[in-house]
Amino acid sequence: MNLDAYFARIGFAGATPCTVDTLNRLALAHVSTIPFENLDVLLGRGISLEPDAVDDKLITRRRGGYCFEQNTLMLRVLQELGFDAQPISARVRYQRPRDFTPARTHVFLRVTLPTGDHFVDVGVGGMSPTAALRFELDVEQPTPHEPRRFIFEDGRYFHQAKLNDAWVDICEFTLEGMPPIDREVANWFTSAHPLSHFKSRCLAARATPEGRVTLLNREFTVRRGSVGETTPVDSPEQLLTILAQHFGLQFPAGTRFDCPALDF
Repeated sequence: MNLDAYFARIGFAGATPCTVDTLNRLALAHVSTIPFENLDVLLGRGISLEPDAVDDKLITRRRGGYCFEQNTLMLRVLQELGFDAQPISARVRYQRPRDFTPARTHVFLRVTLPTGDHFVDVGVGGMSPTAALRFELDVEQPTPHEPRRFIFEDGRYFHQAKLNDAWVDICEFTLEGMPPIDREVANWFTSAHPLSHFKSRCLAARATPEGRVTLLNREFTVRRGSVGETTPVDSPEQLLTILAQHFGLQFPAGTRFDCPALDF
């Protein structure tokens, strides 16, 4: 792949040895630059995981995407750099109770280093960690944004973030890999199944030096540290302006997204 084009896209420079420091720098630059978003789903466009299609969308056309696009791209970047990186399947649990079983429609990356395994996930929306996370249980790990940890309960691992002094689930996993065919099936469900929440919600997220910016339907939130300020989105024109100014997502005037939550 064209690493120079990817590095230019995320504003990354410097040496790239296969170290934790390189993983941290890449994760922060990626999550701060390439937004998480599901807008092509709402526009009725298919989501291709072919390398050329992902590169064209996220790098050349400066769009964003969701986990299968984001972490597929990062997987290829890390492997090109010489990292031992593998995709791991997961279930997103953020804002979902433990007694609910979500579909296994998430993928993140396991990177094996001489110092131990680390996880990279640049595709879990507004909760994408901005650093690589050591696979070590019951240890609070600082990141440029929220602290993280891993726990093991009921036969499952949970990735958690500390928000307002409370630990919340981000995703659960069992260390099972996610080969290309499984990613294709889950990507189809995520982008095309009527019950997929990506068909009924408008989403965008990006990390900033101060915190994060997120868009959920008709609410735009700027978070600085633990304090968030939410602005209502009152028109399709305002939505396009927010997407352009805060996420770098440019759409022609008059673009409308097919989403029941955008009831302007």
